Amino acid sequence: MGLIKKQAAGSSGLHRLPSGAFTVDAQGNLVSSTVPQWFPEASVVQIGQQILAVFKGAAGIRLPFAELKVQYETFVITAREMRGGAIIFLSPKSAAPSLAPS
Repeated sequence: MGLIKKQAAGSSGLHRLPSGAFTVDAQGNLVSSTVPQWFPEASVVQIGQQILAVFKGAAGIRLPFAELKVQYETFVITAREMRGGAIIFLSPKSAAPSLAPS
């Protein structure tokens, strides 16, 4: 799951992280997406395939996940299994400090 880190640090010209959601079918094909068009579709597909691999691996050892959340320092990927496919949410974390009481 080092894709986001590689893209943010690489020379791909990616200066901001995407926000949106997308769905993939059981074969990893992109079904629908609200991810901005400037974010490469190949990267969306790769994230989807990695998420599906985690869900399939967990099911293979009889520990199926209903939801998977991957938190990076500045980015969160939340995925929910959907009949072999998945819905995946991409969310950059806000750089502003939280105003919520602790």
